Amino acid sequence: MQKDAFTSLTVKEIKAIFDDGNFPFDMLLWAQEDRRSSVQKLAASYVMKQKRALEEKQRLDAMYVYEDSFYEENRYHVAGVDEVGRGPIAGPVTVAAVILSPHTYIAGLNDSKKLSEKKREALYDEIMEKAVAVRCVSYAADVIDRLNIYEATRQAMYEAIRTLPVAAEAVLVDAMPLPELTMPVESLVKGDSKSASIAAASIIAKVTRDRYMKSLDAEYPGFGFGIHKGYYTELHREAIENMGITPLHRRSFEPVKSIVQAHGEEDSL
Repeated sequence: MQKDAFTSLTVKEIKAIFDDGNFPFDMLLWAQEDRRSSVQKLAASYVMKQKRALEEKQRLDAMYVYEDSFYEENRYHVAGVDEVGRGPIAGPVTVAAVILSPHTYIAGLNDSKKLSEKKREALYDEIMEKAVAVRCVSYAADVIDRLNIYEATRQAMYEAIRTLPVAAEAVLVDAMPLPELTMPVESLVKGDSKSASIAAASIIAKVTRDRYMKSLDAEYPGFGFGIHKGYYTELHREAIENMGITPLHRRSFEPVKSIVQAHGEEDSL
C-alpha cells in the first residue's frame, strides 16, 4: 500500500489495521503524520501498547534468572514451589509445584498477593494450559495440628514435588529449606516475586485454596469462610462465638486452642 492509499482509508479501517498488528512500519509513520488527530492518536496508542508489551516481556525475562542458572546445566524441568494458608486459624495449608517450559510467556505473572482475584483466576487458567506439569497438595487442620504448621507445609511441599506428573530436575522454593530433596534446590526469600515458576505456583495454590474455602459456605453457613478464608477476622471471631469451632479449625492455633481447653468439645460442631 502506498501513502496516498493509506490516507484515503477511514479511521475505522486504520484502527482495524493497528488492532491486527500486522502491517509495515511505514504505516505507523504515515499515521503519525496524518492530518487527522484521531489517526495520530491511534498511532500513539499503538506505540504505547508496544512499549508496555516490551516492558512486560523484559520484566518476565528477569523473573527467569534463577531458572536460567539451571537451564544452563541442561536442567529444563525446574519446579517452582510455594504455599498459601500458613497463617489462618481454619482450613488447609495448600502447596503447589509448577514446571514451566523455559521462558514461557504469561503476561501479568507475579506474586499472587500482588494480584486481584479476577487476575489470579485468569492467570490460573493460563498457567494450567501452558505448564509442563502442575501438582497441588493440601493438608487439613488435623495434619497441621499433628505435625505443626511449619512441618506440615514442608511435607506438603515434598509430596507436591514427588508426585508431579513430570519429574522435576531442579527446584526453586519460596523461603522453605528442603534438605531431603535429591535434586538441586534453591530457597529464595520472597521467591514468588523473583521467580516465574514460584510465582506460578503461588497463583495455583492461592486460587485452589480460595475456591475450596468458598465451597465450605454451603456446608458451614454463617461462618463466612468464603470471605475471610479462615483468617481470624472480626467476622470469623463472631462466627466462632455464635456457633463454636468446626473440624476445619486448627486446635493448635490461638484462639481455637484456648476455646477447646476452656470448653472442651462442647463448642465444636
